[in-house]
Amino acid sequence: MASRFGSLLRQWRQRAGLSQEALAARAGVGVRTVRGLETGERGDPRIGTVRALADALELSGAERAELFSAAGRDEPVSEPASEPARFDPLHEAVEQLKVEVEARWRREEEQRQVHDPVPLPVRWEAAAGALMDGWTNVGDVVELAGSVDRVVDVYRSIGSRRLVVLGRAGSGKTVLTTRFVLDLLARKDARDPVPVIFQLGSWHPGEVGLRDWLAAQLVRDHPFLGGPGPGGTLASALVDSQRVLPVLDGFDEIGSGLHRSALVALNTTTLPLVLTSRVDEYRDAVAGTKVLTSAAAVVLCDLDVDDLEDYLPRTTRKTGPGGNVWKPVLDEVRRGGPLAEVLTTPLMVALARRIYSDTPDHDPVALLEFDSAESLERHLLSSFIPAVYSSHADRVRPWFGYLADHLTRLGTHDVAWWRFGTSSAVTGLGVGVAVGVADLVVETALVGALGVRGLLFAVMIGLVTGVLFGGAHRVVVSRAPLEPVRSRLRLRGRAGRRVWTRGLLGLAFGGAVGAAYGLARAMAFWLATPGSWLTSGVLVDVGVFGLVFGLGAGLVFAVVAALEAPLDVRSAGSPRELLATNRRAVLGMVAVMVPVFAVFVMGATGVVAQGLTALRFEVVWSPTTALALGSVGGIGGGLAYVLSLTAWGQWVVFARVWLPLTGRLPWNLPAFLDDAYRRGVLRRAGAVYQFRHARLQDHFARSR
Repeated sequence: MASRFGSLLRQWRQRAGLSQEALAARAGVGVRTVRGLETGERGDPRIGTVRALADALELSGAERAELFSAAGRDEPVSEPASEPARFDPLHEAVEQLKVEVEARWRREEEQRQVHDPVPLPVRWEAAAGALMDGWTNVGDVVELAGSVDRVVDVYRSIGSRRLVVLGRAGSGKTVLTTRFVLDLLARKDARDPVPVIFQLGSWHPGEVGLRDWLAAQLVRDHPFLGGPGPGGTLASALVDSQRVLPVLDGFDEIGSGLHRSALVALNTTTLPLVLTSRVDEYRDAVAGTKVLTSAAAVVLCDLDVDDLEDYLPRTTRKTGPGGNVWKPVLDEVRRGGPLAEVLTTPLMVALARRIYSDTPDHDPVALLEFDSAESLERHLLSSFIPAVYSSHADRVRPWFGYLADHLTRLGTHDVAWWRFGTSSAVTGLGVGVAVGVADLVVETALVGALGVRGLLFAVMIGLVTGVLFGGAHRVVVSRAPLEPVRSRLRLRGRAGRRVWTRGLLGLAFGGAVGAAYGLARAMAFWLATPGSWLTSGVLVDVGVFGLVFGLGAGLVFAVVAALEAPLDVRSAGSPRELLATNRRAVLGMVAVMVPVFAVFVMGATGVVAQGLTALRFEVVWSPTTALALGSVGGIGGGLAYVLSLTAWGQWVVFARVWLPLTGRLPWNLPAFLDDAYRRGVLRRAGAVYQFRHARLQDHFARSR
């Protein structure tokens, strides 16, 4: 009796896409209870346990009766009563996530012309036995072969709900995952988790666990999921409760040498998932460890000439001597050769269509001139930009080359606006110039004239500030890359350990900057005043400014920490929206930091000046001097902090100034990226852009 009960329980748990842990949590029973009942180690389950499991699995009436019968019990008949609906704190998040995911990938399909005029066929067959787990672990034996219109049915037939999709570069894995997501959402079955595509190339299994990485990616691409949820953020709650179905695209794009450790990490979880990979990388990882546990595997098939004849002539109305302009190409494909070898993947067919069907005065008969598959592929890849940009191709090609090379050096496929540069030297240079110019402007406006001393001081304070904040930037980014801020300032704050920690950090760093300020001020006076000498008064200046700036920075850091609150970024789903949201948040923080620091420095220097005068030190101080000091310190410090220690400031330094100035990227980078997306060169993946295919990125990086 127990074995039949355990078999039914396991079958229906896998059908629901739940792990033993998730079922136990949903039913309110122990994990050992679920495990023991499935294996037969525990028999004679109590009526309450059977009822809880049946409720958690949402069994139909006949299924409930079968489960109780297998347990050797009859479900007690009770008076029908309307149970109050249980509040689900994740329901709203799930529904909003469904809407966002469906809208995003439907736009991507339209952008890639998947249905214009008809989708290219994507078919698959079962993978070799060495690449998939045994049916004992996967579930009942099912037919795995199919086509893109049946992808959801094939997935649902797999008992473990774990599927590996293999194929060579450009074989249609991304098209398949997109269609899987949209078709599963179209079923509108409340029991289905939300399918979300994750680009696996940015995961480092040695640094972060899969669940934590999934949650972080959800927050990046769907910022509203960063809000509080049961036991953490909404994102982590959705992952832990298996309300999200991870569609892990690009196992082969994980960093070199990490495939085996990634597969080991994937095998430590029982999460239902879909995993895509090129065949060779997955086979090598399996050879070093083992297959993905409980996962079925399929391999995508090549396109054949019938597929091409049904698709390519329908993409254009251009005609040649023999009819449709594609007829000579299709005739050559039937005879075999390079064309028959290359035009077997959706990527290469899509490139050929874009170059010759969608571009006037381009005749596909030119494809007959190539005598090798390698040269033909290079031609299609290199002709894509000229076909898309026409006369502007030569201007934009170097920009795409730099972009691809930059991503390759970072080891990622994500064009993230906050990762366009990491050079501490360039950061220090930007900070130094900005602070020096700000000092010149402020002092000239307050004093009414610009002398040699003022010019020397601006140069020296710019140099010192640039070195200090360049060093601070180096220390910070060596620990973790700067990320977009996800906090704002609120009027009501509270003190805590974080406030004191931030305050002490500001005290130490502000003290160092203040001491350097005092030294630069004394040096500028010495250089600009012939016959003057550096005296012990320099040490007094260094000490006073170090103390005042340290206390001021400590106060500012503490105030900002006390007033921080989660940033509402629910509408920031695209790169441009997230950038704009971060700009507002950073400038809002600076609007608080600068006045607080300036007012404190003005008041503190007045108090210190009176104290030093009482001690019979010779002090030159006036309200104008205090105003200049506070303004320069506040504005200069704010500029230095923003440019060196915030992601938006780094975007300004690199993407808006340095890289355009050196000719590596255009001056209006956001418009360029948006335009490349509209032209189909880039695609959007949440808050980042990506090249439409990794082959394009590799081609641009090599040809730079």
